[in-house]
Amino acid sequence: MILTVTPNPAVDLTWHVDALEPGATHRVPTGASRAGGKGLNVARVLRATGHDVLAVATAGGATGDELRADLEASGLPHRLVPTRAATRRTVAIVDERVGETSILNEFGAALASGEARALAEAAAELGRDADAVAISGSLPPGFGPDELGALVERLVAAGVPVIVDTSGPGVLAAASTGATALKPNREELAAATGLADPLDGARSLLARGARVVVVSLGAEGLLVVGRDGAPVRARLPRVLHGNATGAGDAVVAAIAVSLADGDDLWSDRGAAADARARLARRATAWSASAVLMPLAGELSPDHAELADEVRITMIDEDAE
Repeated sequence: MILTVTPNPAVDLTWHVDALEPGATHRVPTGASRAGGKGLNVARVLRATGHDVLAVATAGGATGDELRADLEASGLPHRLVPTRAATRRTVAIVDERVGETSILNEFGAALASGEARALAEAAAELGRDADAVAISGSLPPGFGPDELGALVERLVAAGVPVIVDTSGPGVLAAASTGATALKPNREELAAATGLADPLDGARSLLARGARVVVVSLGAEGLLVVGRDGAPVRARLPRVLHGNATGAGDAVVAAIAVSLADGDDLWSDRGAAADARARLARRATAWSASAVLMPLAGELSPDHAELADEVRITMIDEDAE
């Protein structure tokens, strides 16, 4: 079983418009509303690809009731930690003309100290029996980098592989407490480390204690860097347009599958090099196929064919 943890979930609202004109009034088809947040999107991808998954998140207020109802209707296995404050909302507006998505994310209310402890305890207890744990998304006030780092440390000490996909100081906290894998995008990595080059930024997180770093590079694909062995670069030879809001979550799902399968992604052994290449191919294909779908947490049926298109490059660091 793979456990996903979403400290700051949301009710995701998505509308598609023919062409988004700032300042104009738009008439649009009925939008979609569903339980969201990065960890729940990861869980949806895992379930859709046939993996046993359990999603842990918080829920409160009327929007929390909406989130709970949608999870129950979808059949996604979940455990919700109740909160006094209402669950936040996000809005995604997909411009069909240019294939770009504009996103408005509410910050999310603070967790009370007891709520933060309950979330950490639920994740730690359920995580002990998991093959891998993925902690994804923004951190609400009350569950910050210190709380995230303590949870990562507990899970790693229990021998459970942990993937973290967050931003800001949380990235550094997860690295310093030994997260097995980190999945920042280019901008998050630069903001956390102060290093513009993705390879340099990934190395700095490895030096802090992470074992493998997967950097999302948007249309340029992604980079897989382990503590030893050659880094791997993967990309599609063409650019896909659509809703990119769930692309990074699909990458996290692919990492979780590799770690749950026991793949060595960080050493300099030949098997590790092969595992990094397999992960890079799968993660790139899943990310690209997520862009083709209208809602985050879904993969296009074409993801297997997309995997055949992915171009893999082993980076020769001695030639740099």
